[in-house]
Amino acid sequence: MILLRPDCLVFREKDGESVPSSVHEITLELVGAYPGNLDQDLVHNAAEAVLHYFKAEKGQSTVSMAEFSEALERALRGLGLEVKHFTLTPHEPSDPQRPPVVETDLSALAEGEAQHCELLFFPRLRDLLRSRLNGAPLVLRFHGLRRCVKRLTGASHWTGDCQRLNDQIVEFLRTCLSSEKTHDGCILEVR
Repeated sequence: MILLRPDCLVFREKDGESVPSSVHEITLELVGAYPGNLDQDLVHNAAEAVLHYFKAEKGQSTVSMAEFSEALERALRGLGLEVKHFTLTPHEPSDPQRPPVVETDLSALAEGEAQHCELLFFPRLRDLLRSRLNGAPLVLRFHGLRRCVKRLTGASHWTGDCQRLNDQIVEFLRTCLSSEKTHDGCILEVR
């Protein structure tokens, strides 16, 4: 038996096949490109609530797309958003030239940095974020945060200093993205 990532559910498709997927990826497909006035943290929190509902409250790790989309709609309405029924097909960007997701490995960025070199790391991270926004992606995904932090701090296990640097990096990315004029509805995802 394969252990399912904590942020995933197994989605039953109409043809009977079951596919494990991150609730955030499915939410992005259902909601599509977030309008500029829709708070991405709010949508992220609603997806987390739906994940908790199925896993903790109902004891389910397998759901249909219809069940998930209905629960997500209820969660978003409960947060005060007007939601029309989601389409159950992946969202196609209005601009086919716009890439849906651009991924970056933070741990690879930290590889070149010596221990305790956050001063060099942050300007490189800002430049990297700006270059990734050139293609106007729908989602800007940074992964490998934990390995990156441990590399920069020189820690072999997670410490309070690691958590502080982790939070600094996430806040830095949010600040940089919000200061860019070209981010136009881009979702920031940091793992």
